[in-house]
Amino acid sequence: MNPLISALDAQFVKLHERSVALARAVPPDQLYWQPSESGGLLVSSCGEHLLRSAAGVEQTFGGITASLWDDPFEWTLPETLSTPALVEEYLSEVEGTRQRGFALVREDAELAREIAVPSGEMKPLAALFVEALARAAHQQG
Repeated sequence: MNPLISALDAQFVKLHERSVALARAVPPDQLYWQPSESGGLLVSSCGEHLLRSAAGVEQTFGGITASLWDDPFEWTLPETLSTPALVEEYLSEVEGTRQRGFALVREDAELAREIAVPSGEMKPLAALFVEALARAAHQQG
């Protein structure tokens, strides 16, 4: 039994399920809607929050599984993922990437294994997972 892996996996599953539910709940014409009056604040749309949340997960697990730490900004633009259905398709792709990453970690003890991140420093897998989850949940709002 691996309670830490199971707990982290469950939190990522919940995050994914919330994102899919939000993508389905938002009317297509309001996916990237932004208020015209924001009081001078930069306000992101629901769609942008969903994309940034998923992109953070994709970046982390792409780095872990394929050493591809690139920010998926270019292929997660609102112009590319212009409908809730396309956003949901992207969310499913990210979930697949995340699942492949989790499949590489079979025992809780492996969460202490360190890998190199783009900054050159070494970080334990557990820290990468928790940081990705926290950033993604924050972006999801």
